[in-house]
Amino acid sequence: MKITSLETFTTETVGLVRLRTEDGAEGWGQVSTYKADITAQVFHRQVAPYALGKSAFDIDTVVDNITEKEFKFPGSYLRRALAGLDTALWDWRGKHEGKSVCELLGGTSRAFPVYGSSMRRDITPQAEVERLLRLRDDCGFEAFKFRIGSEVGHDRDQWEGRTEAIVPAMRKAFPDDVRLMVDANCCYSPEKAIEIGHFLSNNGIAHFEEPCPYWEYEQTAEVTKALANLPIQVSGGEQDCFLPIWRRMIEGRVFDVVQPDICYLGGVSRTLRVAEMAQKASLPVTPHSANLSLVTVFTLHLMGALEHTGPHLEFSIEGEDYYPWQYGLYEPFLVAKEGKVQIPSEPGWGVQINSDWLERATYQKTELSDLGGTL
Repeated sequence: MKITSLETFTTETVGLVRLRTEDGAEGWGQVSTYKADITAQVFHRQVAPYALGKSAFDIDTVVDNITEKEFKFPGSYLRRALAGLDTALWDWRGKHEGKSVCELLGGTSRAFPVYGSSMRRDITPQAEVERLLRLRDDCGFEAFKFRIGSEVGHDRDQWEGRTEAIVPAMRKAFPDDVRLMVDANCCYSPEKAIEIGHFLSNNGIAHFEEPCPYWEYEQTAEVTKALANLPIQVSGGEQDCFLPIWRRMIEGRVFDVVQPDICYLGGVSRTLRVAEMAQKASLPVTPHSANLSLVTVFTLHLMGALEHTGPHLEFSIEGEDYYPWQYGLYEPFLVAKEGKVQIPSEPGWGVQINSDWLERATYQKTELSDLGGTL
């Protein structure tokens, strides 16, 4: 079944992809969030021309062909665009076979445990504690992640003393059976990260994400090795989109927990390859899914099928005041109940794209006839 057209519906932040085949069937996907309007240009220039006319069944071959044809562009934008094609192909295939993507991957649609993931550093420790306690009561979360340090902070905190205040405040507020995690977003040098890692472990924190600049993965490996005898796991990988780097990081045990992002990495097919590498190395996989756009839908389906995962999926707790763009994209919208989110069970991704949102988005289309192709 040949791919005949590829359409994008884009805002500055979010870009959706509609794929159609020669029988008129369609599949929906999403390029990575952030600068999605730029990613859409990459999609139509560097992804669509190689996909049109190809078989919609052969996802791996189509994806690999594009990365090889565009071998001079091994970086983030091409992979972010490629994710739109890959995820649309998985939706198309699920609808074609009458199965959810989770089922296609060998899993079962069910309610999956999630952790409440805070994105905020502009909040006092006390205010963060109070809102997470409310969410525990309202949504039943049994695990949370909050922010420490500052983004690429060169060892500087968001404001002086914030990390030293929020970590013990969180641990004091929640019983020991509530799993607490932190995200440093590349804040620390190895020396400082190791110091912070001991502090976190002494306060019962289970998970230390992205302690050092991600591109200096040897630094993270140093931290992971130094903290190996403590009851805390170092995690990372969300930014990395080059499979050879993933192979080196996994073989080098850079992390205790592997965190690819489906949309940053280039789609489900490429994420499955990282998951396979991790499984061979006996490392758990907990993909990054830090907003409630379709990336969390994709990740739910994947987590429902993987055998060697972490105990929870990341689930953003930020509302319309913080991430207004993640609302109104699809229905039914994901909701956490009793600490879990239901993996959609309908064919494909199991959600319906909101036509009102599409009408407000910038539209582009590339079809086979534009390239002089025929079926």
